[in-house]
Amino acid sequence: MERILSLLPIHDVLDELLHSLIHSPQVILQAPPGAGKSTWLPIQLLQHLPLTGKIIMLEPRRVAAKNVAYRLAQCLGEVPGVTVGYRMRAEQCVGKETRLEVVTEGILTRRLQQDPMLEGVSLVIIDEFHERSLQADLALAFLLDIQNGLRDDLKLLIMSATLDNRRLAECLPDAPTIYSAGRYFPVERFYQALSSQRPFSTTLASKIIEVLKNEEGDMLVFLPGEREIHQVINEVAAHCPAGIALTPLYGALSIDEQQQALSVSMAGQRKVVFATNIAETSLTIEGIRLIIDSVLERVSLFDLRAGCHRLKTQFISQASMTQRAGRAGRIMSGKCWHLVTREQAERLAEQAVPEILRTELTGMLLNVLAWGCQDVASLQWIDLPPQAALRHAQGQLYQLGAVDLSGKLTAKGRRMANLGVAPRLAAMLVAAEGLEGSLSTAALLTAIIEQPERRGEGDLRDSLAAPSSLWNKRARQMTQRLGQTFTSVKPDSVIPLLLSAFADQMAYRRGTSHRFQLANGRGATLAYEHPLAGYTWLIALQLQLATDRHDASIQLAMPVTLDQIRCDAPELITFRHGLEWDERLARFTFWQHEVIGEIIISSRRAEKPDSRQLIAAYLTWVKDKGLTALPWDKPAIELRERLRFAQRWLPEIAWPSMADTDLQETLALWLTPELEKLPPTGDFSRINLYEALKAQLTWEQWQCLETEIPTKIRVPTGRYVAIDYTSPRAPLLSIKVQEMYGQSQELTLARGRVALVIELLSPAQRPIQITQDLAGFWQGSWREVQKEMKGRYPKHLWPDDPANTLPTIKTRK
Repeated sequence: MERILSLLPIHDVLDELLHSLIHSPQVILQAPPGAGKSTWLPIQLLQHLPLTGKIIMLEPRRVAAKNVAYRLAQCLGEVPGVTVGYRMRAEQCVGKETRLEVVTEGILTRRLQQDPMLEGVSLVIIDEFHERSLQADLALAFLLDIQNGLRDDLKLLIMSATLDNRRLAECLPDAPTIYSAGRYFPVERFYQALSSQRPFSTTLASKIIEVLKNEEGDMLVFLPGEREIHQVINEVAAHCPAGIALTPLYGALSIDEQQQALSVSMAGQRKVVFATNIAETSLTIEGIRLIIDSVLERVSLFDLRAGCHRLKTQFISQASMTQRAGRAGRIMSGKCWHLVTREQAERLAEQAVPEILRTELTGMLLNVLAWGCQDVASLQWIDLPPQAALRHAQGQLYQLGAVDLSGKLTAKGRRMANLGVAPRLAAMLVAAEGLEGSLSTAALLTAIIEQPERRGEGDLRDSLAAPSSLWNKRARQMTQRLGQTFTSVKPDSVIPLLLSAFADQMAYRRGTSHRFQLANGRGATLAYEHPLAGYTWLIALQLQLATDRHDASIQLAMPVTLDQIRCDAPELITFRHGLEWDERLARFTFWQHEVIGEIIISSRRAEKPDSRQLIAAYLTWVKDKGLTALPWDKPAIELRERLRFAQRWLPEIAWPSMADTDLQETLALWLTPELEKLPPTGDFSRINLYEALKAQLTWEQWQCLETEIPTKIRVPTGRYVAIDYTSPRAPLLSIKVQEMYGQSQELTLARGRVALVIELLSPAQRPIQITQDLAGFWQGSWREVQKEMKGRYPKHLWPDDPANTLPTIKTRK
């Protein structure tokens, strides 16, 4: 076995890799699938590096971690749990002699939080880093922080099949990069788009059967998701030749079920594996020589406005296409059919968008704060987390009590971070510690919400009544880790526990429809015939946004009554003053609302509230009506546009955002001073939005804005002329052509980074030329303009050499 494995391509760079790891704190290894980087190299590092501690190897998926651990142990003639072990959620296999641990991402993050020094660890390997999962990026940031401040002896090896080397090199400029050629048998690649005349599953099934009849060997079919996998399997099964096993492979399957897809097909039998992109790199599927690539994947994108994730089916990147094709050339020559035209394939993105740029960041922010970093940007990131997503995450943590108003971690937040589960579920577990005998209930609720029944009705009561063995196992492990013994569920604790974590997702039915309003102000729906659609109140536990919907779909919920809310969580019910504009009286009328978040339970007419309540009512009214309800005059609009341009052109300065969503979020900050000046009638026309926006700038920012993105600019005649920042061609300077004589150089803004667009006008104020290149205009098309203008306006000056003519504001020559 050792002799065979030593023939792997990674063997050729082993000496270079060992030398680099001895002399460098971080090393990057790029090696395609089949090179042996996951299944052979870690053993060589263990045997040849002078390590005093363990090696921890990070794998992105549970089934990959387990398979890699088994293969590495097999290299040593052992079983997992001796020299090589593994740890993942709800399962581990390690022993006292274990020197190489293969772990999943969440396990590594929790270990880093509990032991920042990584005592007893000499080397950390991050495998399949090209997938750019959020947890891998977070682990890298923490590990680099450890190397910089705590452990200069800790080694870090980043391994990937394909890397965006430029971005990684910017983050790790001193890390040597080692390339392994990999072992590939030839793979013939075909490009063929499917017909759109028939259903996708039908045409794809026909293609699969055609290839099976004409080619030999096992097949791997890449599909975007579970639904498509089962649809295509059903279609293929109806026409499939005998002796072919059809096997699904996706993340929601149990490890045992996934193992069936990875195992070698039985003698005399062929196998077709239908997989999501889980099979692109991390997993080795024996015997594959045929690939059918739909060139599609389903990704989860966080929608800030909806407050939940949206599943989107999209084309994969070119790097993923290469990965998928490469699965056919692992042990023999193969063939791959990409179901797009070659022209389409060449237009695809080179790399996929990293998860950190498209997902919800509440859990990541909690981990960063628990790490001791108040400023996320103080860590080294390949891609800096987006500010809008971080603001949303901070709001979520504040609502859960994990941070205070200043954004600092509270004692509850520190406790939540130590639990290693999603922030909402961590808040629920912490709340259970204050409810006697409720920890087991919270643990079971956590297990169910983490991995809900995929084909159920989405009624939490059904899951609680008959919990699966997987949920019970997870709940027992959780309570044991928290120092208690798992007991039975306490029914009276369910609603209080859920409200402690999902108060903002209380859902109130709108009339008699299937549509609900959430306490956070957003909308949600159930199917018309859904068993829960008739309830007035729900606690929505899982929300998902469909591609073509504005309202989220409720995937998992628990019915509740208003009386239960009043009894179990009375603090959620508050009173708020509201406004309505009375057209007849031309003034606001005041109401007092009993509310749960944004849900109004009851209302009654009220006297004018005190100033604090009045300001809150004004703000609520503006949020409801939108920014267009405010009196945007020309100076305010222009200032807002200038600040938008400042953000784009001078990004090194921390300008306040002028985007609608950001202005809505920070409404109280910038609008309250103006609202405090309003007369008793609430006349919004008196609001000075120009001053409100200007007040958000520091003195230095204002001076920079006035200097680099001014309202006016000096022209050759000495006059100061206004710049139009609201024009479609902004920034635009409209001026008579005679005033620009003698000017050849472009007029610039933003420290010379942006050239003004100059609209040259005739004496009748009509445009005769629009340009950013005056010198080119004078030398080029000026002759035609000069000829026409001389005929129309003979009393004006139309020189032959305008670049060297004095400018003028006068009519006569």
